[in-house]
Amino acid sequence: MKFTNETIEIDGIDKEILRFLMEDARKPILEIARKIGISGAAIHQRLRKLENSGLISGSKFVINPRLLGYHTMAFIGIYLDKAMRNPEAVKQLKEIPEVLECHYTTGNWSILIKILCKDNEHLMNVLNHKIQSIEGVSRTETFISLNQQIDRQISI
Repeated sequence: MKFTNETIEIDGIDKEILRFLMEDARKPILEIARKIGISGAAIHQRLRKLENSGLISGSKFVINPRLLGYHTMAFIGIYLDKAMRNPEAVKQLKEIPEVLECHYTTGNWSILIKILCKDNEHLMNVLNHKIQSIEGVSRTETFISLNQQIDRQISI
């Protein structure tokens, strides 16, 4: 996600549409139109406007990784020996399928990643053989998530 200083104005109808779709992106447009009291064509037109503005982009299914055997979520702070190594380190992190997110941060770490593994042994293997072998990684600091207690988007 790239951050920008640009903002857009949305009205109450846009907010209602977004709330319905954030709750269930597969909710039929005509059902939303009926609940809001405007036409389906007006909903489509507003959604196109919101997509063109960059406020929304597509929709996605949310997979439950636990059902696929992934039970260990961790956050790893990565210390790089030189800041100039960041682009190459990120390029190599993209090649590791267990890495879900990667953030360039302030503070002690150069990079903070979110990683999902099957278990602690899998996590240790990814750390030792994939992440710590990236050139420029001087050390890592790992925090295992015991339980995700909040998972949401920004309120509209």
